[in-house]
Amino acid sequence: MNESTSARDLRGPLAGIRVVELGGVGPTPFCSMLLADLGADVVRIERPPGYDGGAPVDPRFDLLHRSRRAARLDLKNPDAVQAVLRLVEQADALVEGFRPGVAEKLGLGPDECRALNPRLVYGRMTGWGQEGPLAQAPGHDLNYISLTGVVHSIGERGGPPVIPLNLVGDFGGGALYLALGVVSAVLEARQSGEGQVVDAAMVDGSASLMTAMYGFRAAGYWTDRRGTNRLDSGAPWYHVYETRDGGWIGIGANEARFWRNTLRFLGLAEDEMPDQHDQRHWPEVTERLAAVFRTRDRDEWCALAERQDLCLAPVLSMAEAPQHPHLRARETFVEVHGVVQPAPAPRFSRTPGAIGDPPAEPGRHTDEVLGDWGFSPEDLASLRAAGATV
Repeated sequence: MNESTSARDLRGPLAGIRVVELGGVGPTPFCSMLLADLGADVVRIERPPGYDGGAPVDPRFDLLHRSRRAARLDLKNPDAVQAVLRLVEQADALVEGFRPGVAEKLGLGPDECRALNPRLVYGRMTGWGQEGPLAQAPGHDLNYISLTGVVHSIGERGGPPVIPLNLVGDFGGGALYLALGVVSAVLEARQSGEGQVVDAAMVDGSASLMTAMYGFRAAGYWTDRRGTNRLDSGAPWYHVYETRDGGWIGIGANEARFWRNTLRFLGLAEDEMPDQHDQRHWPEVTERLAAVFRTRDRDEWCALAERQDLCLAPVLSMAEAPQHPHLRARETFVEVHGVVQPAPAPRFSRTPGAIGDPPAEPGRHTDEVLGDWGFSPEDLASLRAAGATV
């Protein structure tokens, strides 16, 4: 797919679901992008200039805003708030990412919204949650995942914690959990006739992502010593190795047969190596593998590994990844209006998702969106006269 399709023409698995998004940055727009890519009609309410956050980039590169239209309303204006409430009356869900209490102060809290539309699912995205000692504290992804044990657990032996971009808090523990919560609550509301509030907190979501590790720790199979465990670079068979040309290879040979195949591939005799799970020897085994990997270039290793039963892959940069033959064959990355970006995921056999409208300049669709949702030309003129639209 080289160009986008109008969001109104798409038919994904969430087609027919209408969502109001109160504009924000990070996890809330990513959640809305996921819903919109899968067919939901999402209207993003942008705030006036001066309220905008996020990276200072050209709007067409702000990919989290793709697949939906944007209306610009001043939520400090009572007429604008009333306009949003008219949208809420027709919506299946609303998502917002303000600090606790801000939506209530604007007159757009869950009580006000659900009084007009009892079936509404009200999705709330915060870092610390709607209550608790830190509920009103500022923070960003790194703060939330620091608190839940995530950051402490990532890094090499003897090294500092490694920041995993903002994937674990904002996008994994935040947006994905909010999207799952909203879709789940919409399904339930269609049975019960009653909506509910979804409290998605990044501390909760990032803790949930660590479920397996907390289980391993309770079983004595995981320690708090960073870089000494099976999935944190401690094990030689789950590690990244530098190659002769400065590239890197990722090995994920967890199972015994894949470890045996890896040793054979590298020319190392299995009977001369310690047991795979003998942690006492992990550092020396890692060094032996590192020495072998330094004898060839990255792509040379990958060519030799083709069609062999190995859990081996090159560590690709963002510039390289879209060009990999497998990702090209699957169209994991697509180009839309000249911008290479990840395609919608997951995939559906009968009702596939698709990228809709490209990221829009804030307010570009104000009259169009409101008109589609039942506002008359007179209503639009009144909102402009009152300064509610910008």
